[in-house]
Amino acid sequence: MTGPIGVWAKLVGQEPAVETLSSASTAAAKIVAGEPAPPGAMTHAWLITGPPGSGRSVAARTFAAALQCSTGTGCGACPGCRTTMAGTHADVRLVVPEGLSISVAEMRALVQAAARRPTTGEWQIVIIEDADRLTEGASNALLKAVEEPPERTVFLLCAPSDHPDDVSVTIRSRCRVVTLRTPPPEAIAQVLVARDGVDPELAQWAASVCGGHVGRARRLATDDSARQRRATVLRIPTGLRRPADVFTSADQLISAAEADAGEESKARDENERSELRTAMGGDGIGKGVAGAKRAAEAAVKQLEKRQKSRATRTQRDTLDLALVDLAGFYRDVLVTTTHSGATLNHPDHVDDIRAAAGAWTPESTLRRLEAVLECREAIELNVKPRIAVEAMVTTLRQG
Repeated sequence: MTGPIGVWAKLVGQEPAVETLSSASTAAAKIVAGEPAPPGAMTHAWLITGPPGSGRSVAARTFAAALQCSTGTGCGACPGCRTTMAGTHADVRLVVPEGLSISVAEMRALVQAAARRPTTGEWQIVIIEDADRLTEGASNALLKAVEEPPERTVFLLCAPSDHPDDVSVTIRSRCRVVTLRTPPPEAIAQVLVARDGVDPELAQWAASVCGGHVGRARRLATDDSARQRRATVLRIPTGLRRPADVFTSADQLISAAEADAGEESKARDENERSELRTAMGGDGIGKGVAGAKRAAEAAVKQLEKRQKSRATRTQRDTLDLALVDLAGFYRDVLVTTTHSGATLNHPDHVDDIRAAAGAWTPESTLRRLEAVLECREAIELNVKPRIAVEAMVTTLRQG
């Protein structure tokens, strides 16, 4: 049996979702052509949910490409497919929150733009990544557009789940939900080998320890520093022997998150500042450039403010990933203690997991796991990361 083709091949291990979305794009092409389409196959608002790394934003982009495809199939070769996947299609607007939330002003501007008729494509498409970061005002602004959508406008929302904590009930009720699953390790390893040229053995290892997160698997397979940071995090559970180890381990967690976020942001931030100065004439010489320089510097300050917000979000996301690894370790200890036979999150640390299972009671392991989950929740509620992490590591040592 052959896998998905065209743009759909970018969705790893999501065959049921591909079937639903490809059927919708086919129906959309019939609507554009004035032909009868199956009732309910295509709608104006979609909510794509799934665990981190399952490919929510990829699913939204591929669906948008298929809607703009000249054949209606998502062929991957036509201008509609290529420009949508590249992020340059004039009728596809992508909202990627770089800060901690999506503001009402940003959403109102987006809704106004989405009300226009398509210019080069057949549909006006709005993709909102991390729709769970919509403020209450932004949700209300979006709701008005979703309740009374323009004829050729489609909203694609991405969120971890359709729970009211992630997406308001009123918006959820007006969307068709497509739920992605955790991709199987075999599918992830296959993609790493075929797409990224990763050694098969390394690809299999990365796929087995990434928790179903395709992007994480690729990074672990291609970035030695990412592998080292993961190893540092997973040494913490069995390395808390002295009181001083609490502060050392907390510092390691925070430092690893800062380093990871710094690497991701540094080059991008500098390129953005340079491009902005050039676009506004801030790097010009000669007479009459003083005003341009002042305007450029003011714009750069605004950009740096946005970059700082983005860096905070990136650092928190990176720290959360480390906490997920920690939670996975304690979960593996419980799996080993209870002999449930479930697949381990960290099979490459099986010796440490077995040692911990022999040394800790199930109750103390569960308390440690709960401490990690409480730390994640505290950081999400804007508790300073270092304070939350130190409190967590104290419990991890005491059990």
